[in-house]
Amino acid sequence: MYKIIGADGKEYGPITAEQLRQWIAEGRANLQTQVLPEGAATWTTVGQLPEFAAAAPAPATITPIQPVLPPAAEQVNGPAVGLIVVAILGAVAQAASLVFRAVGFSFMAANQMPKQMGPALLAGPIGMADSLICIAIAAVVLFGAVKMKKLENHGLAMAASILAMIPCLSPCCLLGLPIGIWALVVLLKPEVKSAFH
Repeated sequence: MYKIIGADGKEYGPITAEQLRQWIAEGRANLQTQVLPEGAATWTTVGQLPEFAAAAPAPATITPIQPVLPPAAEQVNGPAVGLIVVAILGAVAQAASLVFRAVGFSFMAANQMPKQMGPALLAGPIGMADSLICIAIAAVVLFGAVKMKKLENHGLAMAASILAMIPCLSPCCLLGLPIGIWALVVLLKPEVKSAFH
């Protein structure tokens, strides 16, 4: 009589030697399956018991070794962190720009002549609106990157990657383009896309 530990980690048995041979033939057990023979004090593998050496099915053919890809979580980690950095740097830069534009507009408005109001408007309301839009885009990129890191909401992660690449709207133009491309390449892999929930 034998007890075995199944692939699910549960203990099964006691079973007879014939049952164990049948399980090996069916593929429910193999030579690496942990087994405790009746009367033994320690667990061993089926392959170490001489009575089961012949029960193992002969290998049909040698299959080529398939490349082992890292899990999807590992693949998205780098680009997601990159997008988080891009979003934070962009938001900080735009917040500083917003403050400087507000101070500059109030200074220019107090000291401008009417014919020079064009540059004042670009530095003032229009420039401030631009900064606010860019901060909102940085927030979307940040939220999408966090979701990407957690393998949630593939569509939002794609949108964040695309937004990071758009010049003049990207939270951080110089870093946004390469990191956005990297994120898109990873997100378009079938094994990564299927891992999202």
